[in-house]
Amino acid sequence: MSKRVRTAVFPVAGLGTRFLPATKAMPKEMLTVVDRPLIQYAVDEAREAGIEHFVFVTGRNKGVIEDHFDRQFELETTLEVRGKDEALRELRKDLPSAGRTSFTRQQEPLGLGHAVWCARDIVGDNPFALLLPDMLFKGEPGVLKQMMDAYEETGGNVIAVEEVPHDEVSSYGVIGRGDGPDTGFKLTQMVEKPKKEDAPSNLIISGRYILQPEIFSLLAEQTKGAGGEIQLTDAMQTLMHQQSFTGVKYVGKSFDCGSKIGFLTANVVYALERDDIRPGFIRELRKLDLEEQL
Repeated sequence: MSKRVRTAVFPVAGLGTRFLPATKAMPKEMLTVVDRPLIQYAVDEAREAGIEHFVFVTGRNKGVIEDHFDRQFELETTLEVRGKDEALRELRKDLPSAGRTSFTRQQEPLGLGHAVWCARDIVGDNPFALLLPDMLFKGEPGVLKQMMDAYEETGGNVIAVEEVPHDEVSSYGVIGRGDGPDTGFKLTQMVEKPKKEDAPSNLIISGRYILQPEIFSLLAEQTKGAGGEIQLTDAMQTLMHQQSFTGVKYVGKSFDCGSKIGFLTANVVYALERDDIRPGFIRELRKLDLEEQL
């Protein structure tokens, strides 16, 4: 029987250069989609999937993330005195309970693989989930929960994938698909940013993973790859020779909030799904007479 996945790792040390100057002093993970920061959406997704321990791999100028997942007594007291009970409930329900969060530093920007390796002593000899907060997923159930369902059946390593047009595969890590349904099929290979004619499929790795702890020893020995960084995909390719990898073509919609277009699109979609915002938002959009611009 496979070990239960209780821990999730969130790499949040990136510099957010695509969003400068907004991210000069504020972590990109704290950019808000409507009224919730990106990192909160990722934590909520992990909590829905049964995660109990949340590990954040941070960097310099990221202290506000730690503050976000802590209690703010002055704010809570003010809300209580003013009778803002709903706002107070919202604040408290978002907080992991005491002792459920850990923070460690990635002291050099050496890539995703290095960030994952920095969490090794906290995760220990246990499988773990890895969530990239830049990627916001809208699904019911959440993408990680869909992956957990597959993991209970297959064990090993599980990767979330999605389809893209064949013309775009050269921008992503692409997988080869083996036997099995969309809810859990065998992965046969991984190729980083292949040419369209060389790609094994149009299924790309989407920023959600369940990994076995053996990945840490491989990352420790992994030589620098593209961009002079330690690439997680390189270590996963090696691990594929030792352990099974399962792909889950998740049901839902993804938003690459590391890009301005993806971030703006996510804000529109999430705003239109909020009953308290949708009517007023549509009213304001209509005032803009967007048809001329479209």
